[in-house]
Amino acid sequence: MPVLDLKVPPLAVAVFIAMLMWLVSSALPAFRFVFPAQRLCTLILAVAGAVAIALGIASFKRARTTINPTKPGSASSLVVSGVYAFTRNPMYLGLLLVMAGWAVFLSNVLAFFFLPAFVLYMNRFQIEPEERALTARFGQEFIAYKSRARRWL
Repeated sequence: MPVLDLKVPPLAVAVFIAMLMWLVSSALPAFRFVFPAQRLCTLILAVAGAVAIALGIASFKRARTTINPTKPGSASSLVVSGVYAFTRNPMYLGLLLVMAGWAVFLSNVLAFFFLPAFVLYMNRFQIEPEERALTARFGQEFIAYKSRARRWL
C-alpha cells in the first residue's frame, strides 16, 4: 500500500486545500473576478455540500457501519440506498461542493484550480483504496453496486 493510501482523513485534505485556495487568492489578487451572484452561489453550494455529507453520514449510522474513512475494511454492511443510490461517495462529493462554494466566495480564478486537485487526490489515495477494501469485503455485491452508482455524480 502506498504511503498516502487511506492515511490522511478526507476532512483534513479538504481543510488543507481550502487553506491553499485562500493563500493563493490572497497572494495573487490580480486573478480576482466579479461574480454578481457570489453570495447566493456560495450559499447554495455550501448548503448542498453539507446536505450531501449529512445524508451520507446518516445512511451509515442507520446501517450501523463505520464512517471512519481510514478503515473501510471494517465496514459491517454495504450501504447502497438513499443518497448512495446516486453517488458512491456523497461525503466526498459534499466536501467538493463546500470547497466549490469557498472558491466562489474567494472569487479568484486560481482557487478553482484546486478543485480538480482535490478530486485527483481523493480518487487516488482515498477512493481507490476504499474500493479495493470494499471489493475484498463484499465481493460481487460491491462490484454490482459500482456498476449502478457513479463514483462522484
